[in-house]
Amino acid sequence: MPLLQPQLTSALPYVDAQHSTEAMSAAQALIEAEMDNTSTLHPSIPAMRESKASDLTKHEVARIGSGVAKDENTGIDMARYDAPEAPPSGSDKEAWNTALRQAYTSAEYLRGREINLSLLETYGKNAWLVCNSQLEDELRSLERDLEGRKLEVEEVEQARRAVQANAAGEVQSLEESWRKGVGRMIEVQAAAEGLRQEVLQRQRKGAK
Repeated sequence: MPLLQPQLTSALPYVDAQHSTEAMSAAQALIEAEMDNTSTLHPSIPAMRESKASDLTKHEVARIGSGVAKDENTGIDMARYDAPEAPPSGSDKEAWNTALRQAYTSAEYLRGREINLSLLETYGKNAWLVCNSQLEDELRSLERDLEGRKLEVEEVEQARRAVQANAAGEVQSLEESWRKGVGRMIEVQAAAEGLRQEVLQRQRKGAK
């Protein structure tokens, strides 16, 4: 389940009528064009955290991004865990000394691995619990930020609803006045046209 649930807040048509699909598509296109041209983030948006990926991780990400297949010969060299082989019979003293140095090196490496594994077995659980606690703290911090953003959205929505509710009466009154004015204008135009027709008829009768 994702941490951030998408919440789509549409327009608040408390006063205006429902817009058509074409008008909403045109408005959405203008919004997207405006967002593409914006180079600065909103002050409420926190700065992006700087990535601290290792060189190996960056290299692997670049390889995956370029579509290059993974080389089977890369990765952990399992040969280091193999026991060194003794030189062939009849080898000189230098060959045996080289094999002995390799055996010492391998034994020292394996001894270090054994120590690390024993430390991991002893203290790994606590380190894992500490890591989980840190992740939980970060999760709670993100949840607090999310709740803060939700409260900001609710405050903006309430303020917008209040403004539109306060202006609803005035808008409706203006709309009613406009409708009455248009109706009266049409009535005047119809009366003027009737009068003009009456004048024309009288002029025709007088001409006869």
